[in-house]
Amino acid sequence: MKCAVCARQAKGLGYFNPRLPRSDPRRYSDRWVFCSMRCQNAFSKLMSRLAQFQEDAVIDPSDMEIAAMRSALGPLGEYVASIGMDRPLADYGKDEVLRLVEVVVDAYQAHMLAEHERMAERDRAFFEQRASRQASAATGGDHHRTPF
Repeated sequence: MKCAVCARQAKGLGYFNPRLPRSDPRRYSDRWVFCSMRCQNAFSKLMSRLAQFQEDAVIDPSDMEIAAMRSALGPLGEYVASIGMDRPLADYGKDEVLRLVEVVVDAYQAHMLAEHERMAERDRAFFEQRASRQASAATGGDHHRTPF
């Protein structure tokens, strides 16, 4: 299963809708699984915000989501150019529309995945550097000193 936030491999973390009764099968969903606590927390915050709004309200996209949408413009333009720029959307066949959706969603998800991986690498580097400093401080700092 894939993470509901970034589409990476899920690792056993999940979410349930506490507003639904325990007997409701919609309370638990295979779609609400996550790769990390970070993604689970982001989803949980989103679900909390959604509860505050009416069903037809639109949540403003984050900066990362806007960047992912913009990253889909290139592949979208290439696909539309390949089937004819002069054709109105209403003239597209079902397969063409499905391919258009696939192109956009794939580009969006690829950007989100790359961004999450970049952020995870940045966090990993930060924590490795911090652990190194703590280890150095715990051993007395400089190991290259020569005793007199």
